[in-house]
Amino acid sequence: MMEERDTIGIIGLGRMGGNLALQALEKGFSVYGYDNAGATNDLLAAGLKNCLSFQELKDSLPHPRIVFIYVIAGPIVEAIIQEAAAVFDPGDIILDGGNSYWGDSLRRYRMLKERGINFIDCGTSGGVEGARHGACFMVGGEPESVERVEPILKSLAVPGGYVHAGPPAAGHFTKLVHNGIEFGMLQAIGEGVDLLEKYRDKLNIPGILENWNHGSVIRSWLIELMGRAYNEKGGFEHVPSHVEDTGEVNWLVNDAMQMEVPIPVIAQSVMQLIASRDQDKTWAKAVAMMRNGFGNHPFGPNEYIASYRSYSRIGDFPRDL
Repeated sequence: MMEERDTIGIIGLGRMGGNLALQALEKGFSVYGYDNAGATNDLLAAGLKNCLSFQELKDSLPHPRIVFIYVIAGPIVEAIIQEAAAVFDPGDIILDGGNSYWGDSLRRYRMLKERGINFIDCGTSGGVEGARHGACFMVGGEPESVERVEPILKSLAVPGGYVHAGPPAAGHFTKLVHNGIEFGMLQAIGEGVDLLEKYRDKLNIPGILENWNHGSVIRSWLIELMGRAYNEKGGFEHVPSHVEDTGEVNWLVNDAMQMEVPIPVIAQSVMQLIASRDQDKTWAKAVAMMRNGFGNHPFGPNEYIASYRSYSRIGDFPRDL
């Protein structure tokens, strides 16, 4: 049994909060948790103290309290913050580890500061695996409160996976930019694999993906995940093209417009993701209708017109070798 290192509270014991709690318990932290659905048997067996209310969570933690919030961004975070403002005491520290919009985090920081409660926005990356075995934390907040939680976050992060990005809201803004970059990388990898699939001869795609992750410039966890999924699914035949998301990168595109910073790759990756959801391809039907209207272009496939694509560019693409 490891010596107890610190005591923390976690609100939200789902995939992220629950796995972070398990990691913290293994590393010698005393963890109190609160979730409307209650704690899982795995968490209770690992030593988590289950609380049935905000008040019980407050009463169980030593002052100044350190409480992590790991729930999906949106109204539920707002409700939790408002209840925390009414229950917790001056000097307590609340960390929002979800993907909240940085503008909301700045507003919440100011509201809690008026009550003497410290707020830290803690962008968390690495997914469920990171929460369980070592996350990547991007933190925004005042230096005094960040210094108090920094040893805890460094303990729960992978080596080098912690940064105090800047003042309040900087952590969630940094995580939002991170998510935008992620979208662009996902789109580029997806397009690259599409090219591999459509090459004139059958390629050893699992081997190529494995190769790319050993010494190549594009080696990454995403390439690793792509290779793993390709092997597990046996290719793409039984995988739907509809891509779902929570819309957070939409915020970044809007922010970029307000900041007058061009982010064409990230913006286009969002557009492509949205396009994937239209299984009937209404947008394509609309384009076909307009093309037919102004140029009498045919509806549906047409081998004669398609043949012109072979000569529509300058270059030496080896189509017939």
